[in-house]
Amino acid sequence: MFPLSSIVTRESTEDEDQQHSRLLLQASDRNKRTVLSLDMTSFFNVLAYGVGGIFVAGIALLVAFQEKLVYVPVLPGLSKSYPITPARLRLAYEDVWLRSSDGIRLHSWFIKIFPDCRGPTILFFQENAGNIAHRLEVVRIMLQKLDCNVFMLSYRGYGESDGSPSQHGIIKDAQAALDHLNQRTDIDTSRIIVFGRSLGGAVGSVLAKNNPDKISALILENTFTSILDMAGVLLPFLSFFIGGSASTSKTPKILNYLVRSPWNTFDIIGKIKQPILFLSGLRDEMIPPSHMKMLHNKAVEYNERCLFVDFPEGMHMDTWLSGGDRYWRTIQLFLVQHVSQKSTKVSRE
Repeated sequence: MFPLSSIVTRESTEDEDQQHSRLLLQASDRNKRTVLSLDMTSFFNVLAYGVGGIFVAGIALLVAFQEKLVYVPVLPGLSKSYPITPARLRLAYEDVWLRSSDGIRLHSWFIKIFPDCRGPTILFFQENAGNIAHRLEVVRIMLQKLDCNVFMLSYRGYGESDGSPSQHGIIKDAQAALDHLNQRTDIDTSRIIVFGRSLGGAVGSVLAKNNPDKISALILENTFTSILDMAGVLLPFLSFFIGGSASTSKTPKILNYLVRSPWNTFDIIGKIKQPILFLSGLRDEMIPPSHMKMLHNKAVEYNERCLFVDFPEGMHMDTWLSGGDRYWRTIQLFLVQHVSQKSTKVSRE
């Protein structure tokens, strides 16, 4: 038999060994959890930095190439040159070459009422894509329905015009076109109407604000509140970082300050004194129709001579077509009401 003291000693030693083993296992488990925690933290850090890097790079590309997104002088699959001229549609016209105030050479077409051009003259500003030749069909009908001349300007970088498009540049181009019309002796310069569609509405709004005594009326069709607001419409993830101009939001977003062509029509519209006609296609797939309603609501706060007309089937590019006779009749009545029908200026010929 073993002495009692020997048995107690062995049991005590075994207990100590078991306790020591448990401590080692616990320490090992803690180490594993610590390592796993560190691994997960590192993984999420790498993931966050990676996603953040991709996002920053994407934003940098958008900022660097923003003009390519806003201005599209060449439609996919087509050339920059004009596919047709007004002669193809048997329209009497002349090629007009202008110089902007910063020296850019600009091309335009002055399409006349035949045999003379004593009616009102519409200064037409196109959308952001394609060139003025792509608008000749609507202009042909415009001449017939409204009995007017039409002056079509190619923005810088569009059609046969030199340079590259930008907001500051296109504003200069529009002013050059208006100055040319006011210097002509063969038109009634008291009846110049600006007609802008989409981007052209933003261009026309700035021109009308800057020239209250040289423009009789303004017509806007499917125009946006601002490019800032449109960025979030076309690229929804950007709505967290861009949009809500200073006039529509108390907290402008950080990327607003990086946009070189904001075209903030919402800020401009309340400063226009001439009569304004708003033509809105309710099925516009590019610019939410709410933009046109917001512009009208802002305008009527300062200008009683505003008219808003919507066309239920109108899409971004075909409101004039889907609107049919009602579309043209709306413009006719607006011009009769707000633009004198007889010349108030003595001919300078």
